[in-house]
Amino acid sequence: MTTLDYVIIGTYLAGLLVLGVGFRKQSDKQDYFLGGRTLSWPALSLSVMATQLSAISFISAPAFVGLREGGGLIWLSYELALPAAVAILLWRLLPTLHQAGVVSVYDYLERRFARSTRLLISLVFQLSRSFATAIMIYAISLILQGTIGLAQWHAITLIGVITLIYSALGGMKAVVYGDALQMVLIVSGAGLCLLVGLDAMGGMAAVINQADPARLTTLNPQGLGLNGSDFGLLPMLFGGIVLYASYYGCDQSEAQRSLSSQSVGDLRKLLISVALLRFPITALYCATGLVIGTLFLSDSQLMSQIPAGEPDWMMPVFIVEYLPSGMVGFMVVAIMAAAMSSLSSAINSLAAVSVEDICRVTGQQPDNRQYLKQARLAGVIWGLITLTLSLYAGDIAPTVIEAINKIGSVFYGPVLATFLLGIHSKRVTARQVNFALLAGVGCNTTLWLTDSPLFWFWWNVTGFGLTLLTGMLLRYWRPAAIGRKLESVRGAPAKYLLMLVLWSLILLAFCIWLSWWLSKLTA
Repeated sequence: MTTLDYVIIGTYLAGLLVLGVGFRKQSDKQDYFLGGRTLSWPALSLSVMATQLSAISFISAPAFVGLREGGGLIWLSYELALPAAVAILLWRLLPTLHQAGVVSVYDYLERRFARSTRLLISLVFQLSRSFATAIMIYAISLILQGTIGLAQWHAITLIGVITLIYSALGGMKAVVYGDALQMVLIVSGAGLCLLVGLDAMGGMAAVINQADPARLTTLNPQGLGLNGSDFGLLPMLFGGIVLYASYYGCDQSEAQRSLSSQSVGDLRKLLISVALLRFPITALYCATGLVIGTLFLSDSQLMSQIPAGEPDWMMPVFIVEYLPSGMVGFMVVAIMAAAMSSLSSAINSLAAVSVEDICRVTGQQPDNRQYLKQARLAGVIWGLITLTLSLYAGDIAPTVIEAINKIGSVFYGPVLATFLLGIHSKRVTARQVNFALLAGVGCNTTLWLTDSPLFWFWWNVTGFGLTLLTGMLLRYWRPAAIGRKLESVRGAPAKYLLMLVLWSLILLAFCIWLSWWLSKLTA
């Protein structure tokens, strides 16, 4: 790297600090955690996508497509689930939570069931989110170590301290506008790498001719996911629907954006825009991975720079080897931006949940000044916890993007089922739903610890189904027990739900056509 690269990196980091200072004044918890519900839906949409289409997707999705054994364009079939998941969210779940005016989505569960339900599911969220974020930071620290020569703990400290300052000072506004900027950088960086990779390979025709035909397959309808990670269409579709619906609707780190929207109408625009735009961005990541992966597999000297069993190093090595001065700094900024996007979102959401939990347990509601002080302190504490965990995080899957989704698959199904039981059933009580939640999480944890051959994408379905079934059975077993029923809000009009279903079918048709077209070119 040259002086110009370091200047670009330093300028970006300084800009984030200025952003945090610029948004440092907040009046109350709604302002700090929800941006006072004054944020525009386009900015929120970019923030939502930046949190998930972050460093993990930018680095690991191309690695899965290009180098991961058994990987390839099959990752695109995962995206078919998102429009259907958004339709579920718009039906009633997110409009109901938005109308309730809560800061933490788990407040709703306390109002509907009891404080024990809120604290239990809050604990589930805090464990899963802090662990998943730690793994992401760990992966990015290794990447920065490979690109700019930082020691692992130096890289973690650099990412962590800057993010802690701007997110703790600026609250949700700093997080959202920082994410929006980072989303632009991430997508621009992926596009730049794709163009440089195509130039190095001599065009897309050369890539297709040299690529492994197995990596050009976008769908695997025969794979049922009963004997390991075969990335079959059915587990990725049904497991993906549950995972996405729970992640965007019941995970505080994402749902907090939806709660920050100005109205239910803006909430609808936000989610529909995410459902429409995610596939093209993911397709860009996958195309980049196919091109660069083919380049690496055709050059033994390049491949020798990637540690054995670490396909996630593909993009950093490519950046250092192929991009000119200045562009390397830009790409390192994109990687850091992606990591900071996920970390800032985790810090803000964990702080929101923790402070609200403390207020419930102590029974004290501090004034606005004291509340904001506690919120910032909680954000710093969670940031330090996450960064400490990242020092000891290890690999649990061939690529980081799989590891993050595998962790989520343990919890997302049971959490989604808990919210749906609360919204759609008035007879399920707190004790019943608590037992059902523990049964669902316990089932998935057992599948993981016993090395079950069932593909982990199915864990979303098993956890969801068992939690829902247990809750419904207990309801009939104790029919006299009546829970508190809160008013649910009418969801999106049917035309929007049908549009999302149609978009999902269009994406399915595109994947089928793409597989057929690529197979014809390689025949």
